[in-house]
Amino acid sequence: MKSTEKFYWGASTSAFQVEGGFDLGGKGVATTDVRNVPEGIADNRVASDHFHHWKEDIRLMAELGLSLYRFSFNWTRIMGDGKRVNLEGIAFYNQIIDECLKYGITPFPTLYHFEMPQHLIDDYGGWKSRECINDFVNYARICFEAFGDRIKMWGTINEQMIAVAAKDLNGNHNVSEEQGMKDMYQMSYHMSLAEKMAIRLFRTLVPDGKIGPVCSMQVVYAETSSPEDVQAAKDAQDFLQNCFLDMSVFGRYPKSYTRYLEEQGWFPKVEVGDDEVLTTNRPDLIGINYYCSTCIRAKKTSDDSLKLPPFYRNELFTLGNNQYLEKTKWMEFGIDPKGLYTGMRDVYERYHLPMIVTENGLAYSDVVEDGRINDDYRIDYLEKHIAQCERFVADGYPLLGYSTWSFLDLVSSHQGFIKRYGLVYVDRTDTDLKECARIPKKSYYWYQEKIKHSNI
Repeated sequence: MKSTEKFYWGASTSAFQVEGGFDLGGKGVATTDVRNVPEGIADNRVASDHFHHWKEDIRLMAELGLSLYRFSFNWTRIMGDGKRVNLEGIAFYNQIIDECLKYGITPFPTLYHFEMPQHLIDDYGGWKSRECINDFVNYARICFEAFGDRIKMWGTINEQMIAVAAKDLNGNHNVSEEQGMKDMYQMSYHMSLAEKMAIRLFRTLVPDGKIGPVCSMQVVYAETSSPEDVQAAKDAQDFLQNCFLDMSVFGRYPKSYTRYLEEQGWFPKVEVGDDEVLTTNRPDLIGINYYCSTCIRAKKTSDDSLKLPPFYRNELFTLGNNQYLEKTKWMEFGIDPKGLYTGMRDVYERYHLPMIVTENGLAYSDVVEDGRINDDYRIDYLEKHIAQCERFVADGYPLLGYSTWSFLDLVSSHQGFIKRYGLVYVDRTDTDLKECARIPKKSYYWYQEKIKHSNI
């Protein structure tokens, strides 16, 4: 049975992974422009060349039948140094917004999707400084004033966990391991304050709009039923998800998380007045990014966590192995469609906010054969995950829409164009730009039919 509420069928991209044109249109230098990309791997200077193909891309979205395009603004295209407005950048995004609306596609931007002005890193250390809060809120104000007359659904910060942990995205280089951990949690706190202040401003400038965070949803399983592993899984849930969403919604951290950071000397510095900002200005929705679930076990004294991402470097838990899931080269944690339902149910019962799936997709090294890309493996993945969305809606939970990652192939943070997610193939390699021609994959036509005959 179809829902009486409008359900958005969408697809997603992010600015630094798709746009290119890194030195065109008045764009400034971003952290993503100067990160160290291994030789032979594509960087984001051209990416998918959306900067020159945006009109063709949006036409393909319309032919696909999308009712929503989830993308991001590039801070350095709108404000090259993070402070001064670039009118060419405003004009570029106005074109995209108006072209989407022409086809009846709802534009759904995220303010912050990993990239930030390198100038702010050089000037005062970026998110390590409270000064970044004011610069971000000013950037948000420029966006709300320029685009809020037409855009009524917004994302604040995409995957805050990754944004604060990845040094090449936030510029937190050349510090000791201990200082790096302190910086990571301080940056996260500043991001949360900035998000809350942006939401407060949004209420005034876009009073009829809705806004919320975009989280990397963590569906955490214990490796075994031992009490130690179960406790480790609960701790991991707090560190990998709840600390971010609790702050976004409630304005506070989980108590066990707070205690651990205090014991380690990592708890962020706060100022008088912060609490009022954090506990008010609640979001309207939560964006859900989901690719796979996570398996966790209790950490042993012999475990070496130095090769793991910073957010796994504590004494409470470490990565385990889920033997029940099918794993692939790029989906090394395993494919778990039911995890999407389980995770969204838990998120709703904790926060009681409507959700929208903002990213969900399968990575694969697609090959063109006779001018076609027969990505049946991606169709299988999407079909099974969309089925869990249908189940979620049928159970009465509020789901606003579903967006696959990604609309077209885009440059991966570390694997260039070897790792592809798109419904539309971009004809280029890591070393040969070619013409960046667009070729719809088999999954594009499958999704087109799915949208036409949707029962939600």
